[in-house]
Amino acid sequence: MKAVICRSPGDLVVEDRPAPSTPPPGWALVAVSHVGICGTDYHIFEGKHPFLAYPRIMGHEVSGTVIEAGEGVELAVGDPVIINPYLACGKCIACRQGKPNCCVRIEVLGVHRDGAMCERILVPAQNLYPANGLSLADAAAVEFLAIGAHAVRRSLAGPGARTLVIGAGPIGLGTALFARIAGLDVTLLDMSAERLGFAASELGFATLEGSRQSATDLVRDATGSEGFDVIFDATGNTQSVQSAFAHVAHGGTLVLVSVVKDDIVFSDPEFHKREMTLIGSRNALRVDFDHVAASIRDGAVPLAKLVTHRTTLGDTPRDLARWAHAKSGLIKAVIQVG
Repeated sequence: MKAVICRSPGDLVVEDRPAPSTPPPGWALVAVSHVGICGTDYHIFEGKHPFLAYPRIMGHEVSGTVIEAGEGVELAVGDPVIINPYLACGKCIACRQGKPNCCVRIEVLGVHRDGAMCERILVPAQNLYPANGLSLADAAAVEFLAIGAHAVRRSLAGPGARTLVIGAGPIGLGTALFARIAGLDVTLLDMSAERLGFAASELGFATLEGSRQSATDLVRDATGSEGFDVIFDATGNTQSVQSAFAHVAHGGTLVLVSVVKDDIVFSDPEFHKREMTLIGSRNALRVDFDHVAASIRDGAVPLAKLVTHRTTLGDTPRDLARWAHAKSGLIKAVIQVG
């Protein structure tokens, strides 16, 4: 089969690889249809991922069709599926508590093991969800949107809560969309006028531009010095995360959607006087995938606006390398494989 291989940072090629063999019990062989390109993929290409061994087949935002099912698998040949790329052990404390998204020994397709920028892939059947009613192109967008949907569900915020999403990249936009679907009153904060212009004109969000004024002043003016009831940080920027604590209203919540490598430092007196809730949000669960799929089917997610770039498996080495640096106008790129 054809596969896109990142042999080392900056070295991306299409190679012939042995196709997967007959699936073992509990697994299925999937013909890959579409793969979304994630920020993680760009980081792998650029050599910025801290926990990755090269060479690697990237790709974890995936849709496809079952072409062979192992023993005990209820899926049928020809079934269109969404792939949950978080492979959990099923035995650790997180898995026993129904939280395989933060499994102690989690393996993410395209990161800890080879992913789906290829023609076929073996996947545990428990990680395959029916794509009923979705095109396979749309089904490939479910995973990245589920990150934000999971974060919103984790926040426990109620309708009308004054909400700030910091970071207007794909994950931030997905978080903002599902916060709005949940009835929250959403504002987006970013340094990029281009991204905020898209969020305002195409998606209808209120915005705050951090390049024009300090975030502290922007939040003060937007909330009458009260702060936001709930804040989602989707920047992956240490300074942004640390600054976000001061933007939370008394009694409010800060949700860390992105992850940074550094230690986070904050003022304990400020944290305590607000009786603030701090929440980490990692990956997503089946309930989040189902919610996203239903929202797409209902027309609540403007995927035609979010997917701005498309390519093929053969053109991926050229296009991914270009998009890693030329991000103007880029929200989400998708590879058509099958």
